[in-house]
Amino acid sequence: MGWTITIAFLVVLLSKPVHSDAKQDWLQICNMSLPTQTLRTEFTTSVVDHEYLVLFSGYYDHDTRLRYLQSALHGVPARAWSVVERDNPAALYPSDFDLIQMTERTLPDLSILKRHPAIRDVVPHRKVVRTLKYLHDEEDYKPYETLESMSKSRNRKSLSLAAAYWHSPSRRGRNLLRAIPKQITSALQAEILWNMGFTGVGVRVAVFDTGLAEDHPHFKPGRIKDRTNWTHEKTLDDGLGHGTFVAGVIASHKECLGFAPDADIYVFRVFTNNQVSYTSWFLDAFNYAIMKKINVLNLSIGGPDFMDHPFVDKVWELTANNVILVSAIGNDGPLYGTLNNPADQMDVIGVGGINFDNQIAKFSSRGMTTWELPGGYGRVKPDIVTYGSTVRGSALKGGCRSLSGTSVASPVVAGAVTLLYSSVLDREGVINPASMKQALIASARRLPDTAVNMFEQGHGKLDLLRAYQTLRTYKPQASLSPSYVDLTECPYMWPYCSQPLYHGAMPIIVNVTILNGMGVTGKIVDKPVWEPYGPHNGDYIDVSFSYSQTLWPWSGYLAVWIAVNKNAARWEGQAQGHVTLTVQSPAQGEETEPRVSHLKLPIRVKIIPTPPRSQRILWDQYHNLRYPPGYFPRDNLRMKNDPLDWNGDHIHTNFKDMYQHLRSAGYFVEVLGSPFTCFDASDYSTLLIVDPEEEYFPEEVSKLRRDVDQGLSVIVVADWYNTTVMKKVKFYDENTRQWWMPDTGGANIPAVNDLLLPLGMAFSDRVIEGDFMLNDHEINYASGTSIAKFPQDGILVTRTLKDQGHEVVNGDSKPAPNVAVLGLYQTSMPGLGGGRVALYGDSNCLDNSHMKKDCFWLLSALLEYTSHSHLIPAFTNLEPVTLPPAEELPVRMEGNHLHRYSKVIEGHMGTARSRPLPPCPKLVWAKPNHLNVTAASNLYQPQKLLSVNTFDVYHVPLPIGKGDLPDIEAEVKHVPEDTDTGLPHKTERASVFPALAFLGAALVLLFMLNQLYKKRTKPKRKRPRLKNYSRLVQGPSV
Repeated sequence: MGWTITIAFLVVLLSKPVHSDAKQDWLQICNMSLPTQTLRTEFTTSVVDHEYLVLFSGYYDHDTRLRYLQSALHGVPARAWSVVERDNPAALYPSDFDLIQMTERTLPDLSILKRHPAIRDVVPHRKVVRTLKYLHDEEDYKPYETLESMSKSRNRKSLSLAAAYWHSPSRRGRNLLRAIPKQITSALQAEILWNMGFTGVGVRVAVFDTGLAEDHPHFKPGRIKDRTNWTHEKTLDDGLGHGTFVAGVIASHKECLGFAPDADIYVFRVFTNNQVSYTSWFLDAFNYAIMKKINVLNLSIGGPDFMDHPFVDKVWELTANNVILVSAIGNDGPLYGTLNNPADQMDVIGVGGINFDNQIAKFSSRGMTTWELPGGYGRVKPDIVTYGSTVRGSALKGGCRSLSGTSVASPVVAGAVTLLYSSVLDREGVINPASMKQALIASARRLPDTAVNMFEQGHGKLDLLRAYQTLRTYKPQASLSPSYVDLTECPYMWPYCSQPLYHGAMPIIVNVTILNGMGVTGKIVDKPVWEPYGPHNGDYIDVSFSYSQTLWPWSGYLAVWIAVNKNAARWEGQAQGHVTLTVQSPAQGEETEPRVSHLKLPIRVKIIPTPPRSQRILWDQYHNLRYPPGYFPRDNLRMKNDPLDWNGDHIHTNFKDMYQHLRSAGYFVEVLGSPFTCFDASDYSTLLIVDPEEEYFPEEVSKLRRDVDQGLSVIVVADWYNTTVMKKVKFYDENTRQWWMPDTGGANIPAVNDLLLPLGMAFSDRVIEGDFMLNDHEINYASGTSIAKFPQDGILVTRTLKDQGHEVVNGDSKPAPNVAVLGLYQTSMPGLGGGRVALYGDSNCLDNSHMKKDCFWLLSALLEYTSHSHLIPAFTNLEPVTLPPAEELPVRMEGNHLHRYSKVIEGHMGTARSRPLPPCPKLVWAKPNHLNVTAASNLYQPQKLLSVNTFDVYHVPLPIGKGDLPDIEAEVKHVPEDTDTGLPHKTERASVFPALAFLGAALVLLFMLNQLYKKRTKPKRKRPRLKNYSRLVQGPSV
């Protein structure tokens, strides 16, 4: 559900026409050579009323597709449906889809279409609206909106050319000088390749955006080979400046230079001047790009909907046809779990952004991927990072402008890839989407800031020259990303390195990407093999695998489960080994044998004795749902322009800071990706349930009650739920006449109440907000709920807050006195020590997504109670509180579609019912193949790919003479005094070592000259000079 470049559903669709005066102002802004700007972009998506994409199993001409549709819809009146004709360049070619419109009020059952053997799927047609807003200063950005004053700014930055220069302009003090390269090409030393004669000649690069003027002065005559319009507007030109900037970074030849000025430019105008696009436009344009044999395609757009199958499938088809696709990972940083599609796909080069101090840009989205949750674990993304802050590019009518964002970084990489492609045209047979990505990540340099982890920088910063050297000698092969797993290497390997392993813990999962440069398809031969190192205690590790049965296109995955066996239950130390696997692809050209690669994945873990039960916490991941596939609304209703809950609700994504706090406090946090019936409660002190949207199996409810009776403690942190408010946060698209309704509230309170019912507890359907003091701490309660039912001998904390639900429904503020926000209860059973239960009504103070002020101290206090039976003073002297009888507890919204996305319930005869309880995961541990070998002390080595020669690929000569050195012009920009930019003045390591060597040589020379001067001013003696020289060379004798 959702179109791939969507950021979020908006309550109001921003698609108003642009008045002529506003257009003139816009054009004036776009044509000026301006200082750095922030271009904030918002995407909204909606389903087009009664329009459907019919996806065929192959490519057919127009008449054949029409016959298939008529056959599939036999019996449906001809007037009830029609094919929407597409007036674009692809209309003359065979296609794999059609757009149909149903004209009758009573729609036929469209599943009849899927029964036709030539039709593989039918999906709703989607409309996309993009809203661009240029800001000259980040102080215009107000992350915490109110219901009364809603602005166009929003918490999440754009996915396209977003948030620019992150500093606080209100501070004053000393001036900080910061060098910004005038040419982005100079920053990456593209001139060296230009001087070797490589300028992009012979490479076809596509720009999917808002168009480009044919006579733009920054592009060489004849280099714009094709301009196509896929919109309903009758123009090929860029009316916004967005596409012009992107194309300029790739291929401009004057003023603000691009990387490949002689490349063949193919312009695809897929957005209107009102910033509207449709899925069908993109699908047609992608098909056309395949027919035009495009080599490199830049896509500076993205969104969270990795389950939009038509788009995702078409991206796979693009790369399978040898199109190297480069895409921005998104501008939703610094929050984790905010990667955007298609940059999060294995076959796409996902690009993050850094500034010119080689620091990760705050706006750059962070990993991990969230496709694999809740049962698995995400992959490493971005793939690489490059400059995306204050980059200069072409303005609409000429001149230059500076913009920032990961979609600035994306065309930087796309331009670099185009230039690299042109440098190896003589080896074109070995260049493909996988080999290009392999070369980029193998040659990338880790950032000098050692605090940056792999989910921020991927494999490191783009190194254009090293990538060229790698490609010159590249031999088709498979490789792994990451190429090793070292759970002792912090912080790069965060979060794997943040918690040691121990016996009895939930197995950790490392999700490794297999890149297959040998062919578009391949397979893993036999099974991966676990080979522990005897001298390094590898026998203490158990390993299990799951992996792609087929590697397509160009890639696959290897998931590695790692656990500690019982022999190390009381042992502490490091254990090592490696995984070996063999990848095979079909022979190419005149080859007679299949292509084969033998891969090795080194693994090192830190093992400790199993911690006591009081320190072990279990995080419930299984009952967290997020967008996609369903419409799960935000937890904080004040975030008007950020309505979707899409970050995975994982301890390593939007609950990262909470996890770090718990680790610092000495707790060990494990993740449960299966039902409650699949863990041994005697191993854990506390089960932590935060912001759950999923339903619960009846077996889970009964087991949890037994576990609590036998000593397991539970903390439940909920969020708002109110069906009337849910109807208010639905939105209606005036253009498509479609309503979108949430599938649950911030949390699924009816399901949570089912879980708590045996304990005599329940939450209400009130929506509460406000600030209050507790234990000398200020707490922000943001769109939470209240406790409606609690045992009388429990401890309740009440405060007077505001009824936000009343405000949403009626528009006026209303106080909410004596709201029960927190409850503590000690259960008991005869002869047994029962567990403890803590309820709290708002998770926003634990969630980085919309956190105004954290309440980690409160979580620590609750864990002191649940894990150690210790109450802090703030909870010991409270007066007893008696809740009024609950008139009515929350009920599930009638007609909700949660069953479509749930793992627990399913639809049956118009109602939802529980699915059968799934079996618990049973891992099959690999049989170890013991090795008596000694491992390297440092697993990290710059990745070296197999080459066609025997020498180091980095010895490929570069003709750098005195006249070949790049002339890097720089502008010195003045930052307001005492500005806290968070950008220390650092130099990249690669340039530090030559400087140190030069300085050392100069000091030695000065010392020798000084010695010589002293000897010339003293009478000559026998042998002292030789003696002194001997001491100078060898040092004093001992």
